[in-house]
Amino acid sequence: MYKIVIADDHGLYRRGLRLALSAGIEDAEILEATCFDAVVSLLAEQECVNLAMLDLNMPGLFTQDVLGDVLVAYPNTRFAIVSGNDSRSEILTALNVGLHGYIVKSQSDEEVVLAVKEILSGRIYVPALLSRPGSHQQPIDVRYGGSNAGGGSLERLTPRQKDVLRLMAEGYSNKEIARDLDIAEATTKIHVAAIMRELGVRNRTEAAVLIKTWLGSV
Repeated sequence: MYKIVIADDHGLYRRGLRLALSAGIEDAEILEATCFDAVVSLLAEQECVNLAMLDLNMPGLFTQDVLGDVLVAYPNTRFAIVSGNDSRSEILTALNVGLHGYIVKSQSDEEVVLAVKEILSGRIYVPALLSRPGSHQQPIDVRYGGSNAGGGSLERLTPRQKDVLRLMAEGYSNKEIARDLDIAEATTKIHVAAIMRELGVRNRTEAAVLIKTWLGSV
């Protein structure tokens, strides 16, 4: 059974997409979200979400960096954009972040179901737009996801990320950090992922040396 999250603030489209996927994908469990916070909560609460389909225009903080952080925090979930914007630049930006597909809302139900099946099977899906003549003129430059331990900058962390970093240095768990800062545990997980990405480290152990260095200089 596949577990799929549909995240869109337009109820009519959300329900239509749910019907199409339920009819086209056997034994699919469909969950719905209307904003960024709801998506993060579902990802944190559900044991395993196979695919999250996100509308960039719904309420929330869906910037390129935030999407990258979500990818790091939930490596076993595949993510796709569902958008009314079919511009090549938007599609390439989504791929550049590391997303697993880009679906245009004007596509037919059959095309959307096929796209979802492609993504669930482990492939990257892009609409036919990218195969049109001239698409090669804008190459895909994938920068996200590399490992460069210690290559990040502590100065580029946000104030909230620095708060999280201090508590990480004290050995706090995500749940304890969330309680201390009065934020959701799922939000804490996103902040931790962002810190790891910025510092260029793979785990808290690698981050510890950099954290101690930073704390000694402030």
